[in-house]
Amino acid sequence: MMALNSKDLNIEEIRSSIENQIRHPYLAKFIPNPVISEDKLMFLATLMKQSELSEEKQKQYIITTMLVQIALDTHELVTTTGVHDTAEVQKQRQLTVLAGDYYSGLYYYLLSKLEDLPMIQTLASTIKEINELKMNIYNQDFPTLSQVMDGLMKVESLLIQRVAEFVQKPVMNDVAGDWLLAMRLQSENKRYHKRETAPLLELLMKSPFVQVNGIHAIRTMDKLIRKHMLRVEHSISHLPQNFEILKDYLQHHIYQSFYIKQRAVEEG
Repeated sequence: MMALNSKDLNIEEIRSSIENQIRHPYLAKFIPNPVISEDKLMFLATLMKQSELSEEKQKQYIITTMLVQIALDTHELVTTTGVHDTAEVQKQRQLTVLAGDYYSGLYYYLLSKLEDLPMIQTLASTIKEINELKMNIYNQDFPTLSQVMDGLMKVESLLIQRVAEFVQKPVMNDVAGDWLLAMRLQSENKRYHKRETAPLLELLMKSPFVQVNGIHAIRTMDKLIRKHMLRVEHSISHLPQNFEILKDYLQHHIYQSFYIKQRAVEEG
């Protein structure tokens, strides 16, 4: 795996700050530590380096946006209530909800210290939009598979895109959308093969777009991953010169996570 260029982007320092913010000893006893997305950190750090914000504000915007993402991701982990749930399962579910609320509260607290009402409004409206999209996806309110994927792309990338528009640097929005959707699909694919919960694949198998067939759903997923990877390759070639670090990062990961895997499948 390619190391993030901390010298240019200070990502490791920012990651450490986020980890310090979200660390909670009691929650850690019962639920897994939240995952900090390396890809979203890279997009945000690249974006902020192109802005005219002070270094302190750049850091705060990255940290607060990532806290929002972590809160959204944590709430998505909440399982549905079952008739035969044990007390331990019920407790874990309740703590997962509380953890998501806790992470949400942290970002409001940090932004209030900056007295940054416009950024709070930007993030709050984006959270509302993402939650509505998630409901539409899981309630199967979209009439076509293409619209489901468009909705999922927004779920995965809308925070990055809205912050980019807020700082008037939306040039990488298309790249972020295609890349983050491809990575979500790939993550679902891996979870399915490990026999872990893969909510999107399970949804596809129940949908009218894909027959109730795991192999068919996997093939559909593979085609979509390939489609969006190719779009990323096309889009990054048009990014400005000052996005070179992001371009190198994405090209490396495309090779590692797509072409090497594809070659192994063909040879195996």
